[in-house]
Amino acid sequence: MYIKRTQKDYSMSFKLKVVNEIENGELTATQAVKRYGIQARSTVTSWMRKYGNFDWHNKTPYTMSKTPEQRLLELEQENRLLKKQKRTLEKQVEQADKKAIIFDMMIDLAEKEYNIPIRKNSSPE
Repeated sequence: MYIKRTQKDYSMSFKLKVVNEIENGELTATQAVKRYGIQARSTVTSWMRKYGNFDWHNKTPYTMSKTPEQRLLELEQENRLLKKQKRTLEKQVEQADKKAIIFDMMIDLAEKEYNIPIRKNSSPE
């Protein structure tokens, strides 16, 4: 049985739970209204404005300042990611260098074999 609620029926923890689910992408505001029997979508929107992590005035996400421990963990994770990306790029550079050497060798062989100049002779200006 569907029971329409009044604003006073919603506890703070319930409001925060709904806002969190919407911000995490688990629900849309409309889905939350249907799932939890909330009066209207505007009710959810007002909770989002009051309790959410979005700065409605500047239209940007608002994040609370992080503890030094949280920031350190973030930086360590970012450092690991950058090291992994660096290794990948180093491998790609090594492969590109090898390819360039092989292509040079192929051009040298083709020039010798067919006795034709393939490379352009560019003179320094």
